[in-house]
Amino acid sequence: MTATQGAIRPPHRLDDVPGWFPVLDQMLFDWYLDRQESAGLRGDLLEVGVYMGKSAIFLGRHLQEGERYTVCDLFEGDAPDNANQAESTKSYAALTRRAFEENYLSFHDELPRVLQGPSSLVPTEVRPRSCRFVHIDASHLYEHVYGDIEAAREALLPGGMVVLDDFRSEHTPGVAVAVWEAVLSRGLHPVCLSGQKLYGTWDDPESVQEELLAMARERTDCHLSVQQAAGHRIIRLKSKGMRAPAFPPSRHHVESPEPVAAEIPAQPGPAAASPAAAAQPSRQASQGRRTPAPVRSGARGIALDLLPPIVTRAIRRARAARRSAGR
Repeated sequence: MTATQGAIRPPHRLDDVPGWFPVLDQMLFDWYLDRQESAGLRGDLLEVGVYMGKSAIFLGRHLQEGERYTVCDLFEGDAPDNANQAESTKSYAALTRRAFEENYLSFHDELPRVLQGPSSLVPTEVRPRSCRFVHIDASHLYEHVYGDIEAAREALLPGGMVVLDDFRSEHTPGVAVAVWEAVLSRGLHPVCLSGQKLYGTWDDPESVQEELLAMARERTDCHLSVQQAAGHRIIRLKSKGMRAPAFPPSRHHVESPEPVAAEIPAQPGPAAASPAAAAQPSRQASQGRRTPAPVRSGARGIALDLLPPIVTRAIRRARAARRSAGR
C-alpha cells in the first residue's frame, strides 16, 4: 500500500510496496529457501520486523504445506523502553498493522500469524527448533538485537538460516556490535554478506558455502570475493546489474491492453488499363503520330535556355533540318 496525495493506493507489484529489500537479497532468499526445499527440509518461517511487508510478502511465497509463518512487529503499539519508542517514532511513524496486512493480502490469500509487540515475544510464541529460516530486521539497538539473535538461535532447526539486516550501516552500530559479537563468541558462522545483510548458521557452513560459490561463479551479474577473518571464511557478494527474481503481480494488477493498430483506409490506386487503353500507344504509332519529345536535361538544356532568343531559334532550325535530311 502506497500513499499518493493523501489517498491509499494498493500495490500492483512487489516494487510498489515501500521498504528496503535489494535485488541481490531477493536472489539470495530465493536461493537459500529453494535449496532447503530441494533438500526436503521442512520448518516454519519467521520474520522479526516487517515494516510495510515487502520482504515478508516475498518470504511468504516459500511457505509450504504444513509449515507456519510468523511475523512480529510493534506496528503502532508501545515500545518496551524509551529508547525503542524514540527509534520507532523517528523511523516508523507511518507503520500500522492495517497497512502491513492490506499489502500482504494483495499478494497472498491468508495472513501469517501476526505478533504485535516487541521482539521479546518471540521466545514464548515460537517453538524451539521449529524454524528453517529467520529474518531479523527489527530494532537497531544493541540490547534488542542481542536478544533477537539469541531468539533466532533457539528457534532454528539444524540446517536453518538466519538473516540479519543492517549489520554494517553507519547509522546502526548497535546491530554491528551484536552481530559480530555473535560471530566471535556465540557460535554464529557467517555464510555470506550482501550489502545490507549477513546470512549465517550455527551449523557447519562449509557445504552451503561451496554450493553458494559454485552458483555465484556461474553468474555474470554478481561480483564475488572471499576473505578470511578470525578463522571464518567470509563470502561477499555484490550485484552487477542483477535483475530481481520473477514475482507474481498482486491481485490489484491489471494487464494493459495490447495496443491495436489503427486501420488505414486503402487509397485508390491507378485504375487498371483497359485493353483499349493498353493498345492506344500502338495505334498512335500505326497512325504515324509522333510521340512527345523527351524533356531535355543537363548542361545542353540549360545552355539553350540561357542563349539569346535569336540564337536559340537558329540552333533549333538547324537541328530540325538535320533530322529532315536524315529521313
